[in-house]
Amino acid sequence: MTTQGTADPQEGTAGERPAKTVKCVVWDLDHTLWDGILLEDGEAPLRPGLREVIVELDRRGILHSVASRNDHDAATAALRRHGLLDYFLYPQINWNAKSSSIRSVAASLNLGLDAFAFVDDDAFERGEVAFELPELLCVDAADAAGLADRPEFSPRFVTEDSARRRAMYLADQERTRVEQEFTGPQEAFLATLGMTLTVLPAQEEDLRRAEELTVRTHQLNTTGYTYSYEELDAFRRSDTHELLVARLEDRHGPYGTIGLVLLAEDPGAWTVKLLLMSCRVMSRGVGGVIINLLRRRARAAGVRLLAEYLPNGRNRMMLITYKFTGFRQLTGDDGLALFEADLTDVPGDPQYLTVQAPSLQPPSAEPPSGEDSPGEPPSGEDSPGEPPSGEGPQ
Repeated sequence: MTTQGTADPQEGTAGERPAKTVKCVVWDLDHTLWDGILLEDGEAPLRPGLREVIVELDRRGILHSVASRNDHDAATAALRRHGLLDYFLYPQINWNAKSSSIRSVAASLNLGLDAFAFVDDDAFERGEVAFELPELLCVDAADAAGLADRPEFSPRFVTEDSARRRAMYLADQERTRVEQEFTGPQEAFLATLGMTLTVLPAQEEDLRRAEELTVRTHQLNTTGYTYSYEELDAFRRSDTHELLVARLEDRHGPYGTIGLVLLAEDPGAWTVKLLLMSCRVMSRGVGGVIINLLRRRARAAGVRLLAEYLPNGRNRMMLITYKFTGFRQLTGDDGLALFEADLTDVPGDPQYLTVQAPSLQPPSAEPPSGEDSPGEPPSGEDSPGEPPSGEGPQ
C-alpha cells in the first residue's frame, strides 16, 4: 500500500525507535567488536559471531563504520589483522565523544542520523549517544551477535546494488579524494569523470531496487511516497503510467540505479507522481537533467507536464529542483502541491554528462545543445535535485 513519507515518530525510551531498516552500523571496538582493551591486552580476539554478522549485513547492503576512543594506528592495525578493515567506511578512531564521531560518519556517508545504529558495551557511552542523537538506534554489545535476526537489519530485498553498496561507497571515497586534489571549477572536474546517465523504462528485474529506493530515500523524494514491489509492477504494466529508472556510471565505476520516476499519463497532461534521486549522486547535476528530459518529451507529445510535491520535513531540495527547472506552483500552499512546467525553453544537457535515453527520446525532440543548462550549477543548494548535505550513497 502506498504511504506518505513522514518523519519517524519518536517512541519509547531514548535510543529506541520503531523498526526501520538500518543503513549503517557504527561499532565501538574495546569490549564490543573484540574482547578486552587493545592498548592494555595487546592481542584482542574478536567476539564470537561478530565477523559473521558484519559480513552478512554487508551482503545485505548495510554499511559499517567505527566510533571508538582508541589509538588510531593501533586500532587500525588490529582491524587489518582481523581482516575487517575494508568493511569499515570513514572509521572514527580518536578521543572525541562518540556522538561527535557518529556525526562525522553520517556527514561523510551523507546519510540521515535516523539511518544509523550504534553498538557499544558501555551504558554510559550509549546514553551519551542516545541523548545527543535520539533518532539513532543504540544496541548493547551483548546483543550484537543477533543483529542479523532483527527486523531493522533485514531489508525485504537484497538487490545487486545493495550487495555492492560498500564498493560503491569506496569508489565515492576515491572520487572525493580526486575532487579535493583538483584545482579548477566544479564543471571542469565533472568533465574529467566521463559520466554517462542512462534513463530507461523499468523492467521486472529493476523493481526490487526501485522499491528499495522509495523506502531508503527521503531527502531527494518529491512526495515521500513509498511503493511496494507489487505496486511498482502494476505501474510498470499499466497503460496509463510510466515507470522509469536512471543509472549513472563514470570512470571510477557504476553508481548503480540512482533515480526513479513515476508518471501518470492522462490525455492532455502527464503528472510526475514521484521523482526521487539517490543521495549518492549529490552534486552531479543529474536531477535537473532528468526533469529536462521529461519536459522535452512532454512538449514533443503536446501535453502539459505537471508534478506533485509533498513536503515531508526533509525534502525541500526537491521543491528547489522543481522551481529551478521551470515549474510554477498551481495549487496546494499546505500539504500536497501541484506544479506545472514551462515547456517553452528547455535547455540541453550539460557538456560534462552523456545522456542515453534512446527509447524515451521523441522523434521531434531537438538534440541537446551540448551546453550547460543556464542557472543549473552541478553542486551546492542551487543544484537541481542534489543538496550539498543530507542523506547519502542510497
